[in-house]
Amino acid sequence: MSAERGGAAMRVSGLVRKEFLQIMRDPSSIAIAFLMPIFLLMLFGFGVSLDADHVPIAVVAEAPSQDSADFLATLQGSHYFATRIADSMPMAEQALRAGEIRAVVRLRADFSRRMRQTEGAPIQLVVDGVDANTARLVEGYVKGAWGSWLGSLAAARGEELEMPVDLRPRIWFNSELRSRNYLVPGLVAIIMTLIGALLTALVMAREWERGTMEGLMVTPVSMTEVLVGKLAAYFILGTGGMLLTVGLAVWVFEVPLRGSFWVLWLCSSLFLLAALGMGLTISTLARNQFVAGQIAIIATFLPAFLLSGFIFDIGSMPPVVQAITHLIVARYFVSIVQTLFLAGNVWSVIVPNALALIVMAAIFLTVTWRNSRKRLD
Repeated sequence: MSAERGGAAMRVSGLVRKEFLQIMRDPSSIAIAFLMPIFLLMLFGFGVSLDADHVPIAVVAEAPSQDSADFLATLQGSHYFATRIADSMPMAEQALRAGEIRAVVRLRADFSRRMRQTEGAPIQLVVDGVDANTARLVEGYVKGAWGSWLGSLAAARGEELEMPVDLRPRIWFNSELRSRNYLVPGLVAIIMTLIGALLTALVMAREWERGTMEGLMVTPVSMTEVLVGKLAAYFILGTGGMLLTVGLAVWVFEVPLRGSFWVLWLCSSLFLLAALGMGLTISTLARNQFVAGQIAIIATFLPAFLLSGFIFDIGSMPPVVQAITHLIVARYFVSIVQTLFLAGNVWSVIVPNALALIVMAAIFLTVTWRNSRKRLD
């Protein structure tokens, strides 16, 4: 029995060595495992932002006064706006239609007079609503600037600004409101999906195309040992990609890692096993690299990108789509990794999602093992 175990261990180690030699000779594997993570991190970390900053707006003051000048100075002093002055409302509307600005703030001719009346002076805000998210942000920023200016004006007069509600917000977990802190942790799941599912889906399909799988079948190794060898090699490769991604997230993009690194590593390992299981399942069904790659993109990468909560909030999706997201493995890992980075070791989030990853990994690895037989048909 011990001799059989020793022989199996030697065969598996030989298969792992074979896989690493194949990886080193294949530039595409190296690119997907190490260059793609760097590219995606640079793209989403520096190029993609969900924040509204330096939004171009126009201010129309129909009768310029000290009050309108003070309010304009408040807008110009905010980093949220890139403010310009329009001579008339028709000119501002034309600039809005042309896409040169995103909003128009109009101060009517009686602005200063009505400022000193009981009911106050309303301002008109016209916002480009094509991008609904940016439109809501701009509306909130203008209201905030308006309230801040009224407060400073009342303080200058020695008065107290009377507000029906005294709102004092406190922002937890991402106090800087940087979308980078939200996007970069989710990229860990996307990158590991690429390494685990897409790269692995191409592996066995390539073996069938090149005829090396037939060569393996005439050797003493079993299909279980073949699968273990491939899992071990690409698990190590995926772990390296995860460490690279986490290192860049913390040291280059300065995303805080408030939770335990070892918990992150453990949950990443569970997700990687599930992703590898998905990739191997696809490769056992499609023995053509092109077909396997297309299936992997449609069945793993796109759902991970769109339905995992990486960018789009799952709670805002229709109920039917929310139900479908429970079938997406990346959904559970994105929740874990965002919690670990921004909130810490919140076990009420980590444990249920980790259990879901264990179930998913067991399902896909079992399906792969049952579909892998030492036969040529």
